[in-house]
Amino acid sequence: MNKVAFITGAAGGIGLAAAKLFLQEGASVIMADRDADLLEDARETMEELTSAEGAGGTKGSFNIVKTDVTSQEEIEQTVAHIQRKFNHIDIAVLNAGIPGANMPLEDYPVDLFDQVMAVNMRGVWLGMRAVIPLMKQQQCGSIIMTSSIQGLSALPGTTAYTTSKHALVGMMKGAALELAEFGIRVNAIHPGYVETPMMEAIHHAVVPDAPEKFQASIASSVPMGRYAKADEIARLMLFLASDESSYSTGSSFLADGGILAALPTF
Repeated sequence: MNKVAFITGAAGGIGLAAAKLFLQEGASVIMADRDADLLEDARETMEELTSAEGAGGTKGSFNIVKTDVTSQEEIEQTVAHIQRKFNHIDIAVLNAGIPGANMPLEDYPVDLFDQVMAVNMRGVWLGMRAVIPLMKQQQCGSIIMTSSIQGLSALPGTTAYTTSKHALVGMMKGAALELAEFGIRVNAIHPGYVETPMMEAIHHAVVPDAPEKFQASIASSVPMGRYAKADEIARLMLFLASDESSYSTGSSFLADGGILAALPTF
């Protein structure tokens, strides 16, 4: 994969898994995240990977850029940096997201709702808006949004997160129609439960005394009986980033272990 990939929320979880996989496939990966400490940890991970693969001649490279996706100025500066360095962007994985809180709608803090929407929805919109002009010049590109199974369903107590992830579906479909004539594809992925630091934090927040039991209970509700590994989601991203999915746009791709295939029993 001799391509340039821009990944947000790349310092951990699914974003880091995607960065590692794309690097191994030979891409030039630009990793953006707002957490400087996590970015440095990610840098060490990527350097170890490049060193380990050195004997095998990996052709990939990576760059770390501290970026707050809610800032128009920062996201545009990051994309401008990529353009100066590579003169093109083939792939934009707009992955940055936060869970918010789990509480009744009427108790949900307005400022937290705004924060969730700013990262999960506005951040994706800003990222897409920033890469489109260059992709139009190229007459090609793949934009991948990380939604969630909660972008196609809902759970009580998560109105901000659920709303933001549903919004991405509409954003994706509208953008896909606008950009198809320029050879730019736009798709969304909908992960189910994934073994990531974010999910671990949710387990501890919801059931601080027994997070492992809580995770086991959730896993038992998944038809495949387990959480996904982050690299399983990354492989779906790789498919959508590659020419193997050249006729796919405006679509939602599930990686949920069968959760949304289940029908309620009455």
